[in-house]
Amino acid sequence: MVVPFILFLVSIVGVASALVLPAYSDLILIAGPCALAAAILLLRVRSRKSSRAPKSRRTSEPTAAPNWIVVDGSNVMYWRDNSPQLAPVKEILAHLTGLGFTPGVVFDANAGYLLTGRYMHHGPFSRLLGLPEDRVMVVQKGTQADTIVLAAARDLGARVVSNDRYRDWAEQHPEVRNPGQLIRGGYRDGRLWLDLDRSA
Repeated sequence: MVVPFILFLVSIVGVASALVLPAYSDLILIAGPCALAAAILLLRVRSRKSSRAPKSRRTSEPTAAPNWIVVDGSNVMYWRDNSPQLAPVKEILAHLTGLGFTPGVVFDANAGYLLTGRYMHHGPFSRLLGLPEDRVMVVQKGTQADTIVLAAARDLGARVVSNDRYRDWAEQHPEVRNPGQLIRGGYRDGRLWLDLDRSA
């Protein structure tokens, strides 16, 4: 919003100079179209912001901050039968959402190959999981998802759903030793359980 506004102001000054000072009359050829383009940009940015604003903001109702929780997708996908499946991840997401959390998921780069036999990026995973794309991350090849999971949790002030203890990362992320920071889970007799359920 700032850049189009500055461009608009500079262009208007150029137009005014061209109209008032005869020596700068040719400036109108550049300043005029620039002012028009900047005005269009300002209108588009403003309309885009108003269309993206949540209804609660438009009606002045306060919006609650998301209760973030990070799901280690590459760990959770092995929770049922110890074989890679997307169903446990979907079930965890639905369960966490039902408990009032806003879940985000992080996968290793090879998760798509393990689940579907081909590489999958954020978009296809988000569609399969029914989550917005900005809440699903597939890390780049050669990057360990553990570091991204822990960094995301730290940035969001969130807990992590995983059976990984992240012992290799405890130096950089001492919060993994805090009780309740890492939420274990799995399946017993075909039913999902989470340490979160017992502590809630």
